[in-house]
Amino acid sequence: MIGIYHMSVFIRNARILTLRQEGGAAVPVRARRGGQMKDLGVVPRGDVLIIDDKIAAVGEDLACPAGAEKIDAEGRVLMPGFVDCHTHACWAGDRLDEWMRHLAGELPEAVRKGGGGLPATVRAVRAATRKQLAAGLRLRLDELLRGGTTTVEVKSGYGLTEGEELKMLHAIQRAAAEWAGTVQATALLGGALDGEAAAYTRLVVREMLPAIWHEFPGVTIDARCDETAWPVEACVRLFERARKHGLPVRVQTDRYSSTGMILEAIKLHARSVDDLSEASATDLRALAASETTAVLLPATNFHENRRAPRGQVLLSAGGLVALASNFNPASSPTHSMPFVIALAVRYSGFSLAEAIYASTVNAAAVLGFTDRGTIEVGRRADVLLLRHRDERDLAFQIGANPVEKVICGGQVIH
Repeated sequence: MIGIYHMSVFIRNARILTLRQEGGAAVPVRARRGGQMKDLGVVPRGDVLIIDDKIAAVGEDLACPAGAEKIDAEGRVLMPGFVDCHTHACWAGDRLDEWMRHLAGELPEAVRKGGGGLPATVRAVRAATRKQLAAGLRLRLDELLRGGTTTVEVKSGYGLTEGEELKMLHAIQRAAAEWAGTVQATALLGGALDGEAAAYTRLVVREMLPAIWHEFPGVTIDARCDETAWPVEACVRLFERARKHGLPVRVQTDRYSSTGMILEAIKLHARSVDDLSEASATDLRALAASETTAVLLPATNFHENRRAPRGQVLLSAGGLVALASNFNPASSPTHSMPFVIALAVRYSGFSLAEAIYASTVNAAAVLGFTDRGTIEVGRRADVLLLRHRDERDLAFQIGANPVEKVICGGQVIH
């Protein structure tokens, strides 16, 4: 477990990426688009004072109050903590044997027939206790924090029955209560099919969904719409019912082919549409014109050796765009947001500034947070001191952890 202690903190001599917005700290943090994602609001050499869990002052030559812990940044970059808005970080078991079979040239169908694929993780999750799931997630959360992720979304979705999905959500809740950062649980009720499609989707909409929202009021509902998962019509029924009860909705779609789900998600005012690897340019431009955020998962495309997400189509059209790791035991075995940024800049048409906004401010907006993602007075004190004096190294260097020190909710992480 990472040790933490809590006190006022004074950071001096930092190159500060404030990501400040028009209106400053007087208004909630808003997602950025277009030209708003070009300027990182750099203070070349400045100081930041943190009191309790909030940023109390930002400027040059600030006075350090008595009793505050002093950190000399020595010109290194200080930036907001990463927000990873799409993960499946709660799981049991592993998929290493399956990966080796893929590397040896076995087709996915053969791997599934041999007991691999998603059913392997479902079996492992069902065999695990709530305590075991929470313990595994807690270790992963500490890994995320060391890499600079201070806010993370974690999905259920490997249980497939009411009891197992509730077990996962309670495990996520338990691990979150012991962690310095912020965890948002998402109920991925449309993640896979358990039995005949029509009967199972009907069961989820009519029975599982009410049970979930009664135990977790306000929880976000997610689904995966693709040829190997839920069809468009079933996703729409799930989301329509969720929306009637005031629940936010998100969808993962167009991973392997264009499904038509993007336009439906826009109509349903979904918080986000995620993945989008094979979305048509027409659908991407429609998404860019909406208030729904596109969440791209470039580490998944890298791991599966597929074409990188076409971020430039969305960015050039002025869309709301976020980046996330999709951390999971099969298709994206990484929690590194710096790696995600490096991929987005190299292969998906992001500038460094756009990738930083997509990994902080915009990702926080997907999760409904308006108190973080910038370094301004009054914001939650989730900040990272990098090892680098030039923020471009965040995307240029690959493999090593660029984070020197993490301050999460005003707590210095050791």
